[in-house]
Amino acid sequence: MYISHFGLNEIPFSIAPDPLYLYMSEHHREALAHLQYGIKRDGGFVLLTGEVGAGKTTLCRSLLDHLPEGVDVAFVLNPKVSVIELLETICDELRIGREKQGSIKNLVDRLNTYLLEANARGRKTVLFIDEAQNLSTDVLEQLRLLTNLETNRYKLLQIVLLGQPELLSILNRQEMRQFSQRITARYHLGPLDAVEMGAYVRHRLEIAGCHRPLFPETLNKSLWKLTGGIPRLINLICDRALLGAYTLNRPQVNNRILRQAAREVLGRLHPPGKGKKVVLAVALAALVLLLCVAMLWYWKRPYSLPFGFGNDFFVQTQRTAMVEKSPMGIVPAQVGLDDAVPQRWPKDFAASQSMEGAFADLAGLWGLAYDTGRPDYCSYASGNGLDCLVSKDSIEALRKINRPAILTLYGDEGTPVYVVMSSLDGNRAIFIAGGKKYELALSAIASHWVGEYLLLWQRPPLQRDILQPGEKGASVVWLAKTLNELGLYVATGQEVRLEGSLLVAFRRFQLSKGLTPDGILGPLALVYLNTARNLAGPHLSQLGAS
Repeated sequence: MYISHFGLNEIPFSIAPDPLYLYMSEHHREALAHLQYGIKRDGGFVLLTGEVGAGKTTLCRSLLDHLPEGVDVAFVLNPKVSVIELLETICDELRIGREKQGSIKNLVDRLNTYLLEANARGRKTVLFIDEAQNLSTDVLEQLRLLTNLETNRYKLLQIVLLGQPELLSILNRQEMRQFSQRITARYHLGPLDAVEMGAYVRHRLEIAGCHRPLFPETLNKSLWKLTGGIPRLINLICDRALLGAYTLNRPQVNNRILRQAAREVLGRLHPPGKGKKVVLAVALAALVLLLCVAMLWYWKRPYSLPFGFGNDFFVQTQRTAMVEKSPMGIVPAQVGLDDAVPQRWPKDFAASQSMEGAFADLAGLWGLAYDTGRPDYCSYASGNGLDCLVSKDSIEALRKINRPAILTLYGDEGTPVYVVMSSLDGNRAIFIAGGKKYELALSAIASHWVGEYLLLWQRPPLQRDILQPGEKGASVVWLAKTLNELGLYVATGQEVRLEGSLLVAFRRFQLSKGLTPDGILGPLALVYLNTARNLAGPHLSQLGAS
């Protein structure tokens, strides 16, 4: 084939998840740091999502190659199975003896025995599940129950889920709140930007033994538009383009060869500009139709609005409807906002803001000096008496938590940037990005934010990460004392288990904060308890902190 023609040692653009070819973009480094942090924690779930072909499996294979000694791994490649089939697969991966047709109880008991013995030998067990968006609700619930396997001090099983964006939609359902609260680290792996894509292509060619530009830099923009920065598509088109250049006896790929390769891989491409013209024509037609309907309605109104239902009522009703429809609860800038506050994304806003820079800004608000050379953000926070909460929610949820947070925003090309929301007042906020402060209307980020955030908080000195109803320990005593301080419960000093009137009081607290009243003392509930206690540290709203 073309290997000898271009002086290569092997095919550079295979779609196999070979860790040797992993290109560590900034996003991949951050994703790897989240995975490493999550695996270091005791139990729970670690979540890595991304588009098809974004490099999740390759990143995971690289992680497996660098796991420390004393870690046993089970890997599930086909998650479209029943509960029993999943448990059988896990047992087989860990070489646990089992009956051919065992029950769920028997399989869980055998797994629990294995995990207890492994823990006694000082070994940790990690379960990786690829294509996790295909897991059924029953299987997800069984996985949640597996995280209950524990000793008095440690969870026995760490579970890493790799999935497409559909997995986020599944876990955001109301009935999955208990599952979501057990996710200790999560990251969404986005596509490469145009600059990273050029470096990605060069990296793979160099690993394969070629150090000359087979893809001129002038092709970067075209290749990025064809692939959207998705590594798998880049591999497929580049492989076909090299084959085309070899067939034509060319020393490198040109634009004509690249576009022909894209046609063969992706199917027929629209002629340049044709797609834009069609979209523009449809948009203009829709606008004309909308104007006609509006004018017809105005002229044909048989009567005026009743008294008390004038323009003010219409604007307020419109604002209410928009807030209800918006997942963030953000009112668009055109309705009732102060015109003095910028309502559009400034050109220089977060132009090159990385997660490292944003975390340094957030740490600074807590009085910490973060070294940007360290990618393990949450471990740094833990070493300074803080903890990370990485989640996905609404502006109103962050308003209730009342702590500064890093928001993951997405530019027009889908490239993520990270900014710190340091202050929040009504429908406006102050953001820190690139060492500068911006006061913006929330509508300026409404179309760029899907709810992803990271914030720091003060974790109390508890023995365990999650406390379930009916369980006992020092965490129960701490919860009773905390609710007593808040005037929500009368502590007796005899509390042993999370049950009875203590459990009822805690569930009432959860319900008052908009949380599912499941009685589980997890990270999110602890954060809301911290907010209620008004602990020291930076706040989004000084009024809410008083």
